[in-house]
Amino acid sequence: MSRAPDPSTAPQRVVLITGPSGAGRSTAINVLEDIGYEVIDNLPLSLMPRLIEGPAHDRPLALGIDVRNRDFSVDTLWAVLDALRAHPRTEPQLLFLDCSEEVLVRRYAETRRRHPLAPDEAPVDGIRRESGLLVPVRRRADILIDTSALSPNDLRTELAGWFAPDGTGHMGVTLQSFSYKRGLPVGLDMCFDCRFLRNPHWEAALRPLTGLDPAVARYVAGDQRFDAFALQLAGLFDLLLPGFRAAGKAHLSVGFGCTGGQHRSVAVTEWLAAGLAERGWQVSIRHRELERRSAAEAARGQERDA
Repeated sequence: MSRAPDPSTAPQRVVLITGPSGAGRSTAINVLEDIGYEVIDNLPLSLMPRLIEGPAHDRPLALGIDVRNRDFSVDTLWAVLDALRAHPRTEPQLLFLDCSEEVLVRRYAETRRRHPLAPDEAPVDGIRRESGLLVPVRRRADILIDTSALSPNDLRTELAGWFAPDGTGHMGVTLQSFSYKRGLPVGLDMCFDCRFLRNPHWEAALRPLTGLDPAVARYVAGDQRFDAFALQLAGLFDLLLPGFRAAGKAHLSVGFGCTGGQHRSVAVTEWLAAGLAERGWQVSIRHRELERRSAAEAARGQERDA
């Protein structure tokens, strides 16, 4: 029988919650408070190091971060995150609550609120301004939850699965695809190289597609080495995940890389995520290079509209 982790030596969980206004940050803060987190909303980023260096807290922390704070900047947020990751007594996670522009506009129309970044303009102007500020934050998030199709109750259930205390929730697993050309994603616990699989880039019909397309997924799975790799990978995670959970780990981040981060790593990430979800694990998926491309296309579209 495995021993429970010693609470006096286990690192303290610190969840930083952010995202566009209207995406559910306040709901998330309330949910985490209900399940036992000590919550501080809109704490200036400059004060966070002082909070962590103080006396140890007997509960995990949830810190709401708002781009409207006077000292907010992406560089300051990265400095805080890096300091938390380097601190031996903290285990930080960045939770990003996202939402589509269409749904955010509808929510503002229903509540008749002014957007904080566009008090004298149409809400959509503030939404786009804020989304532009948060693009790099979204890319680096440990956990990304899209609330576009979620009711408050749905979001509560999703958050409880990720963050409920041991025994009432699940260990969260984030699987992320990436390109080695851009370096490893920050905060990975482990990483797998998919460049040994045959590359759809060299097939003209598949080159413009991604690992999300069935044709690419079939091509990657058709490699003679894929079945053996998939079998070993599934067996490894069947061994590791229960062990990490028994050791008290709340979140595991795993990367899959390939040359461009468009085909093989995406296909493998999607395949493993589906299998883990079928076995009851709480899985979040990130495709770093696809998100970068989508953000660049959205920015170009906004420039054309302007």
